[in-house]
Amino acid sequence: MSWQSYVDNDLVGSGRVQAAAIIDAANGNTRATTAGLLKPGEGAAIVALFRKPADVFAKGVTVSGVKYMGIKGDSRSVYGKKGATGVVLVKTNQSILIGRYNETQQPGDAALVVEQLADRLIEQGD
Repeated sequence: MSWQSYVDNDLVGSGRVQAAAIIDAANGNTRATTAGLLKPGEGAAIVALFRKPADVFAKGVTVSGVKYMGIKGDSRSVYGKKGATGVVLVKTNQSILIGRYNETQQPGDAALVVEQLADRLIEQGD
């Protein structure tokens, strides 16, 4: 399965996230994305955030030029929220999955779909 298929079918296609991306965990390069989700430099900033995930509580996380308040930050997962919208970022061995949910989507559902895909990718060696 291609990276774009994971974004289109498993993440956005689930109806639980509005937009999604998969980036390289080493350098932040985009592997697949919903058009316009990541602005230049955001991938590298996300990789840096996973080196010190507790920084999300002080600095937040920025996706699509929007700064989200950090509500979870550990070596596997970073969650951010802004009003009724938010982002879920989950790191595998080689990738970081990013899902953005809107006002009509449930944060728990968004987290579940991104976390489950991360688990599948880890099982497959990513």
